[in-house]
Amino acid sequence: MADTELLQAIQEVLKKALIFDGVTKGIRESVRCIEAGQAQLVILAEDCDQPGIPSLVEALCAEQSVNLVKVPERKQLGEWAGLCKIDQEGKATKVVACSCVVVRDFGEQSEGLNYLLEYLKETVAASE
Repeated sequence: MADTELLQAIQEVLKKALIFDGVTKGIRESVRCIEAGQAQLVILAEDCDQPGIPSLVEALCAEQSVNLVKVPERKQLGEWAGLCKIDQEGKATKVVACSCVVVRDFGEQSEGLNYLLEYLKETVAASE
C-alpha cells in the first residue's frame, strides 16, 4: 500500500505534467505510449476492474524498463489526472475513474518529483 507522502508526490507530479501536456490517460492510450517508448512513469490503479490489464501493463513496463507506481483507487487517479469538473469551492465533482496514466513529460522539477524519483530508486534497489 502506498504511503501518504508518496500519494501526495504522485498528485504533485501529475499536476505539473498536466500543465506541460505530458500525461496520457486510459488503458488503450497508455499501452500505446509505453510500446512507443515515450513513457517515463506509469501509474496504475490497484482496483482496476478489467481482468488482465494490470498484468499487461506490468509486463510492458518491465519490457520497456519503465517505472511503475500503484495507487489504491481509480477515482482518485482520475481526479489527479484532471478527469473531473471543479466546482466553485474547488472540490472535484463528476470524477471519471481512470485505471492507468502515463507521464511522458514531468514538466519542471518539484519536491514531489524528487521524492518520487528517490522512492523509485529505493524500490528498484530493494527488488534487485
